[in-house]
Amino acid sequence: MNYTINRSFPAASMAEIDERTRKALADAGFGVLTELDVKATTKKKLDVDMSGYHILGACNPKMAHQAIGIEPRVGAMLPCNVILRETDDGVEVSAIDPVASMTAIDNSELKAVAGRVRNLLAAAVAAI
Repeated sequence: MNYTINRSFPAASMAEIDERTRKALADAGFGVLTELDVKATTKKKLDVDMSGYHILGACNPKMAHQAIGIEPRVGAMLPCNVILRETDDGVEVSAIDPVASMTAIDNSELKAVAGRVRNLLAAAVAAI
C-alpha cells in the first residue's frame, strides 16, 4: 500500500512549488500549522548538507474536529504532513495518505473521514 500521494515537478524551484502547494492546500480548506526546514535543521544540528526538504503540517479544521470527535486520541496522528523535496529532476511533493495512516485504528467511521481527507489532499496535490 502506498502511504503518500505524490507529484513531481521537473525543473521547478523549491520556492515556486512551496508557494503553489500552500495555495492548493488553502483552496482545499487546509491551513499550514507547522513548518520544518529539514535541510537547515540538519545543517545547524549535524553540520550535514542535504538537498532541500520541507515538511508542512497541514490541517483541515473541520475534518480534524470530526476525526477527534470520533476517536479522541487520533490527534497523535495529526496534522497531515506534506513534504516538498528537491530531487535531481526538480521538486517532488508528497502528502500523507490518511487512509494508510489510519490502518492502525479499528474504527470504520474514522476510516470514512480519512477517505474524505485523502480526496481533499489528492485534489490539492493535483492542483499544484
